[in-house]
Amino acid sequence: MTYPITVAGLHRELPLCKVTDDLYIGAFICFGDAELTVACARELLKLVPRDSYDYLFTAEAKSIPLIHEMARQSGAHKYFIARKGAKAYMPDPIHVEDQSITTAGVQKLYLGRDDADLICGKRILLIDDVISTGGSLLAMEKLVNLAGGTVTGRIAVLAEGDAANRTDIKFLERLPLFNSDGTEK
Repeated sequence: MTYPITVAGLHRELPLCKVTDDLYIGAFICFGDAELTVACARELLKLVPRDSYDYLFTAEAKSIPLIHEMARQSGAHKYFIARKGAKAYMPDPIHVEDQSITTAGVQKLYLGRDDADLICGKRILLIDDVISTGGSLLAMEKLVNLAGGTVTGRIAVLAEGDAANRTDIKFLERLPLFNSDGTEK
């Protein structure tokens, strides 16, 4: 089963994936789809004025190609990625906990002190590919706040389920949740 969607002017068929016995989601994956990544980055950049933020910020991993392309198109020389694990190259990392609909259990998001120091006092635009429960977005915001930055906007390619009703995010398209038979919830 698939869900047909047009996003950033491009048609895609999203495979429906089981989360629980009575909940399926449309799998939106930019990895490997250069055309979609470029188009979504272009359209997301139109959602917010360039002078409303200093840096772009996302969480590992599915949004990495998207944030990179947004930085390239906007001329940004630096962007930040919250990592799912502390890395040897991260001096004195800070972290927060995250819970996502697509990741089993609680995970932590990390940022090295060097990146945190660059974020301190800056305006940050949060980016995600899909916002569903908002758990990843909240964790990113906590991490930015912990670093001393200020979140000035939240954008995503898709808002899934009830996230489409949120007034604090901007997104390109709505993505419904699904029953096991492929009908929309």
